[in-house]
Amino acid sequence: MAMKQEQAVSHLIGGQWTDLPTGNTLQSSLDPATGEVIGYYVPGTVEYADAAVAAARRAFSEGEWAQSPRLREQVLLSLAQRIEAGRDELIELLCRENGKLRGEATFEVSTAISECRFYAGLTRSTFGRTLESEPDTWSLLVREPAGVCAVIVPWNAPVILLIRSLAPALAAGCTVVVKPAPQTPLANAWVMACLQSITNLPKGVVNSVNESGAVVGRRLVESSAVDVISFTGSSATGKHIMAAASSTLKRLSLELGGKAPAIVFPDADMTQVVPQLIRWSMVLSGQMCIAITRILVHDSCYDAYADALRNTYGKLRIKPGIEPDSQMGPLIDKANQSRVLDLAARAGDYGQVLLQGSSLSAAYPDGCFVTPTLVAIEDTDSPLVQEEIFGPIICLERFYDETDAVRRANATRYGLAASLWTTDLNRAMRVSRRIRAGTVWLNSHGRLIAEAETGGYGESGLGRLHGIEALNDFLETKHIYLEAGLAP
Repeated sequence: MAMKQEQAVSHLIGGQWTDLPTGNTLQSSLDPATGEVIGYYVPGTVEYADAAVAAARRAFSEGEWAQSPRLREQVLLSLAQRIEAGRDELIELLCRENGKLRGEATFEVSTAISECRFYAGLTRSTFGRTLESEPDTWSLLVREPAGVCAVIVPWNAPVILLIRSLAPALAAGCTVVVKPAPQTPLANAWVMACLQSITNLPKGVVNSVNESGAVVGRRLVESSAVDVISFTGSSATGKHIMAAASSTLKRLSLELGGKAPAIVFPDADMTQVVPQLIRWSMVLSGQMCIAITRILVHDSCYDAYADALRNTYGKLRIKPGIEPDSQMGPLIDKANQSRVLDLAARAGDYGQVLLQGSSLSAAYPDGCFVTPTLVAIEDTDSPLVQEEIFGPIICLERFYDETDAVRRANATRYGLAASLWTTDLNRAMRVSRRIRAGTVWLNSHGRLIAEAETGGYGESGLGRLHGIEALNDFLETKHIYLEAGLAP
């Protein structure tokens, strides 16, 4: 069913894998914990991108996919079954290619399966409306698929962040071109192989073109034959996509950066809160848009939390994610390791460093590990507060009352997620309503489910994924008007 990891992966276009090139044109995929080559992939080109878009356009315009909700349901259920059947293989691949913990990889695969099944259920319940505005005058409001969708996938959760765009796009009746991240082509190819094995999936409905730079993504964004872009990634890249897509006025779904604050009030149980703060700040080694990056603690318990956090971060078992006792894996690659280490080294310029991060070069010379940095910061204008770091550097901030907590929480241009920690329900509701974020968790963090929408305020993006609203990014509403006239 799935591709073997040691094989080179090519592009899936029109239901067929392209031929592998000869010569030294293959790119390698590395295990970020060891630097080991675990597979190879064919980098994409403008020509491959155009061929994939053309295949998707033919499948949309000439086939019955867009008008076959029962077929779309069957395909999504089949995809869920295939992922579930190979879940152990996919979990191991994610640990090796992405570097994440086995528990994180397990969660990612499980949520991808759930997502497929949720949207399979919605395929047959996308209804329009009718109304009679005057006698024998009818308006039919029909929900139709938007057309060809390009799904641009990041490397930090390459399976679920693919599926959460792909599943609603397919459920709506769109055809798709996928562009995976260059760091995780093997995980993407694994899912594409599952799709190719579904015999009733029409050829060209799902296509995939690898990337080694930005040429494929740029082509998809600028192409007049692409109707929708669904992108997950940084706010900076999202702005470039928005500008490049303006010439064709295509629809955009953008889930972008975050600086998620966790706001801790003095009535919260520290013994329960600290482990959750650690877990959700170090999830994917801090490389997740909803990860806790700022911990805001009330003045009355600030010192106690500072000590507990410093001690707990300092004792984390940091090793390859595939090892069962690992509590934190590596960063995705050497470039990001160098970037985060440089920021950690300069953390003292912005606040009091409570725990200094470093590499684990002695134990893992070819790995991309960075240990946590905890820095106490007063100034919300600090770059460590304002900029998305995407690594294990955590800001600890003191607040004095609810108003101060809300001011600090809303001090950045991001508004993707936040969490509140308090046993006072009235306070929880007051504060959560005042935080400008698409998701606010109460006494928890990171609870993402297929049924509930996710998205951001401000520079954290446009549109919503997960939930029923995700279909809106891939559907158009058409008004069909009929005057029946008087009977002869």
